[in-house]
Amino acid sequence: MDIAVDTPFIRLHPEDTVLIARRAAPEGTAVAPGIVAAARIPPGHKVATRAHAVGDAIKRYGQIIGFATRPIAPGDWVHVQNCGMGEFTKDYAWGVDAKPTLYVPEPATFMGIVRPDGRVATRNYIGIVTSVNCSAHVASMIADAFKRNPFIGNDPLAEYPNVDGVVALTHKTGCGMGDNDGLRILRRTLAGFARHVNFSHVIAIGLGCEVNQISGLLEEQNLAGRLRNMDIQTMGGTRKTVEAGIAFVKEVLEESNKVHRQPVPASHLTIALQCGGSDGYSGITANPALGAASDLLVRHGGTVILSETPETYGAEHLLTRRAVSREVGQKLVDLMRWWEDYAAKGQAELNSNPSPGNKAGGLTTILEKSLGAMAKAGNTNLTAVYDYAAPVTEKGFVFMDTPGYDPVAATGQVAGGANMVCFTTGRGSVFGCKPAPSIKLATNSAMYERMEEDMDVNCGTILSGRESVEECGQRIFELILRVASGEHTKSESFDFGAAEFAPWPIGATM
Repeated sequence: MDIAVDTPFIRLHPEDTVLIARRAAPEGTAVAPGIVAAARIPPGHKVATRAHAVGDAIKRYGQIIGFATRPIAPGDWVHVQNCGMGEFTKDYAWGVDAKPTLYVPEPATFMGIVRPDGRVATRNYIGIVTSVNCSAHVASMIADAFKRNPFIGNDPLAEYPNVDGVVALTHKTGCGMGDNDGLRILRRTLAGFARHVNFSHVIAIGLGCEVNQISGLLEEQNLAGRLRNMDIQTMGGTRKTVEAGIAFVKEVLEESNKVHRQPVPASHLTIALQCGGSDGYSGITANPALGAASDLLVRHGGTVILSETPETYGAEHLLTRRAVSREVGQKLVDLMRWWEDYAAKGQAELNSNPSPGNKAGGLTTILEKSLGAMAKAGNTNLTAVYDYAAPVTEKGFVFMDTPGYDPVAATGQVAGGANMVCFTTGRGSVFGCKPAPSIKLATNSAMYERMEEDMDVNCGTILSGRESVEECGQRIFELILRVASGEHTKSESFDFGAAEFAPWPIGATM
């Protein structure tokens, strides 16, 4: 990848037929010897380095990102007006690039909270899960009684400094559904949060007559004894349920506060890898830098979870090459076929993603977006592929099937056990995912400077030549360890993370 700072365009691979504008390039800007920009090229967008006839493949990262839909001349701006999707053969080459992981002899440590069962937390919350939307307001009223407000200096938990907060996880489903995949996924998600290591205690609030009965949730997910539960109808209404919920929290606060941090190996970290509001720089700066940090964490014995299946579509053949077995690689390919069918049934197509904001930032097709997005996972072996919200038990780099929509994807990853989120963004997504702290990584300096109160790391330093991808990745890795040890992220300073809880609402609503 050539990102020499003295050139207006970036070449990512010798076989590429387009270059990427480092900044806005006026018409007439030199692109390559004998080639000038035929029009203004916006920052992060593509310019052609050779002629393309209709149907010719357009390459970025040395991979196909689309096909010319009209003739393209050298120097032309390449985007939605002349680049589209098309069929091409992928070589899955099962496992050919898998290789032994070079573990470090002395793993890094962080200051974690060791639970009685030996699991290690990065935060210490009390959680309230809801079986149905009908109990959402009651759950929120209970949590609000303990809500810190740094802007007015209100802190109901001042006497409990080791408790990070009380979180109500509300959602829009739980009834109007049958005994189907939708119910099973909801229960698996709720159970993942009920068991989450970053919760010291959990209460479940239901209405009483919903399809997703708490008794069914407890039995199906083996949660008996793990959480306190109550339903509004049995308790006698809103006020009595809120009073009982507040009493429960007060009852467990002192016990929850009796934790202390101690040095533990980085192998106890499981990171959810996310990107949202991506732009043309995402696959050049923040995503590869997070990939370098991911490789470091895997080498220290930890786990990283790549997700957003529709945003891996078209790049899956590069991940199957790193699969530890054909079975693991085949499961990923099978997911892609399922998503093609799922999108068709919804009268949509997978190239409906990228979003308008992604396209404004320079991303043209889902193939291009996917190739940049997968860089978050670095270069280590793909060790397992999981269903949405399933418990992640393998170490190393794993994949979880989720939609591309960030809140839904991250909710599944955290339900699977992620105790931290690393989230790259080029346009400026604001996001949190309690009970896991979320680190925000900006792809470019202009956005970072505009939204510095929300961004934790500026990866635009790679574009300016101030540091390499590896150096930025090392900086991210060190921040991961500090945040895991208790340092607050920018999203935590704004109390993000409860409203973003969003289980996948798959299936019919009736």
